[in-house]
Amino acid sequence: MEENIKVIKDASIPEREEIIVDFARWLETASQDALVYGEGRFAVMSANMAQAIRINADELARDNPETTERVLQQACAMISQFKAAYPHRVLSRSVH
Repeated sequence: MEENIKVIKDASIPEREEIIVDFARWLETASQDALVYGEGRFAVMSANMAQAIRINADELARDNPETTERVLQQACAMISQFKAAYPHRVLSRSVH
């Protein structure tokens, strides 16, 4: 994830937008995992952040790279914080 943040300055606008949308997807995945672990607050925060990033992806891709970099660093920090608390990913979400 951090590698994608570093290359954002040199990427073209379509590439930037793709990277930004990838971060939104990662946040959505973290949100779903958080629900499985019972972390409703984190799930809502990361889902809202993912939605905001996805809605503004075009604008973020066209803005100056420093702003985009800051937004992606915040997203990365949220994902890293969750991964630190729950290092083992849930493989199945089925309920029996």
